[in-house]
Amino acid sequence: MIGYLWFNVYVRWIYISPHLDDVVFSVGGLINEQIRAGGQVEVWTLMCGFSNFEETSPLAQALHRLWKFRSAEEAVRLRRGEDLRAMRIVGARAVHFDFLDCIYRRGQDGRWLYANSTFVSPHGGDAELVSRMTHGLAERLESADRVVCPLAIGNHVDHVLTKRAVEDLGRALWYYADVPYLQNNPSALDSLTQAMNTDRYAISWRGLAAWKKGAAAYASQIPMEFETTWKLRRLLGRYGRNGICLWRPR
Repeated sequence: MIGYLWFNVYVRWIYISPHLDDVVFSVGGLINEQIRAGGQVEVWTLMCGFSNFEETSPLAQALHRLWKFRSAEEAVRLRRGEDLRAMRIVGARAVHFDFLDCIYRRGQDGRWLYANSTFVSPHGGDAELVSRMTHGLAERLESADRVVCPLAIGNHVDHVLTKRAVEDLGRALWYYADVPYLQNNPSALDSLTQAMNTDRYAISWRGLAAWKKGAAAYASQIPMEFETTWKLRRLLGRYGRNGICLWRPR
């Protein structure tokens, strides 16, 4: 069972990431195992586009200060750079889409859709975004691709919308648990996966080392998500100790 995911080197594994960090934080060790076994792996990040608005929402401004960025353009540009460094470490190919992060999205009336929080129900103004993301994915995917989607643990609005867009493709899917939201909401996993089969994959010390190093490449996000790099590495070590799981609907 361990070799199942990457046995066929002619099949691409496509991991869908809402933001620039989600996939590597969640399954970076598994990706590295696949790559070292000769597999083809790509990480497609949906919400990493450049905003055309000169002004930013109060929430975006607060996050920029926390991340130590001066503007939305700088935040996206430098975070894309972090992502490329992380992908070089774990071995996957990065693909960046141009959909906006929720902190940069506005409605047709010009108001910010998510002015105060990212952990809310999707705004009605985002209904079209889901269909556009589904269409963008469908244009690039091939019939033999294996697609891995976030479970949207924690209900971050962008994770929820990403999951909807991927599920609307109407194809077989695998799911990964969102780190660190899984650790913050451990009870959510059972309800989301109770109707699914669980596949667990061992992570070697090489895979774990690449995972920790790759995750640490997202330096701007570590204070917000993990507080310190040491805590990030400790969390990944504990999470990966018994292998990484993917889930498949029965």
